[in-house]
Amino acid sequence: MFPINRPRRLRSSPQLRRMVQETVVTASDLIYPLFAVPGSSVANEVVSMPGVYQLSVDKIVDEAKEVYDLGIPAVILFGIPEDKDVEATGAWHDCGIVQKAATAIKEAVPELLVIADTCLCEYTTHGHCGYLETGDLTGRVLNDPTLELLKKTAVSQAKAGADIIAPSGMMDGFVSAIRSGLDEAGFQNIPILSYAAKYASAYYGPFRDAADSSPSFGDRRTYQMDPANGTEAIKEIELDIAEGADMLMVKPALAYMDIIWRVKEATNLPVAAYNVSGEYSMVKAAALNGWIDEKKVTLETLTSFKRSGADLILTYHAKDAVRWLNE
Repeated sequence: MFPINRPRRLRSSPQLRRMVQETVVTASDLIYPLFAVPGSSVANEVVSMPGVYQLSVDKIVDEAKEVYDLGIPAVILFGIPEDKDVEATGAWHDCGIVQKAATAIKEAVPELLVIADTCLCEYTTHGHCGYLETGDLTGRVLNDPTLELLKKTAVSQAKAGADIIAPSGMMDGFVSAIRSGLDEAGFQNIPILSYAAKYASAYYGPFRDAADSSPSFGDRRTYQMDPANGTEAIKEIELDIAEGADMLMVKPALAYMDIIWRVKEATNLPVAAYNVSGEYSMVKAAALNGWIDEKKVTLETLTSFKRSGADLILTYHAKDAVRWLNE
């Protein structure tokens, strides 16, 4: 008790604070998202996400080299196809934009890990994550037929060079379907990073600008999770583990750190947190207006994700964060 116990003793200098620091974020914790588009020499800044660009494959390769040089171990690829259809052909075709980007990155930077987001919403005319019931304007996706599309997509991405498959559509049984598809195609050693607890969140708004993936009607609440539910997340991760998931993701991160903690406590698998577009854009907007210190807020936020249990953090701040950590 005071005055014998004085916790401030261990806060008296930067060196001492650093020595007893419990949580440390490093470049190895981070994954950088990239958006691939058709064409060449294309770099379209996403208006709602300052500093984030839609990039053609040649520009993606340049970005991948920069990411690798910074010490960031992995990127995750999203694709915006030239054409969309109800079959989501651009997602699973061998000449799809993600497939082209994955192959180009692996040829240019073999040691950089390429994670392929395995979803269909960017590739369908209606913006939903699979087949819809005929005439349904609510966004209810037909679960089991959609699993076949996801299986085809995952195998195509693996053939193109993806090191990790990350299914994000929140279909029941999607991990099992993708695992069987990969194994049957000879990709037994490709791990699955499942978006196991993905919420129907308002924080995704800017991403839909970046990926051109807004649903044309309805919403995604029939397949993504209710933000009010926590115990349901544990059920979802248990199912995905049983189906063969190698890593688990919680998305979004900032308003769901309790879920990150609960998921980490419930499993011994690596847990990833997705620091999503809305979280990023709020920091950027406030910083551009001079209301916050972008560097301090970003590093504090990333540290909080790791403190809550995240082993990996997908974040648009990744490059800036590494530069700040290296200062």
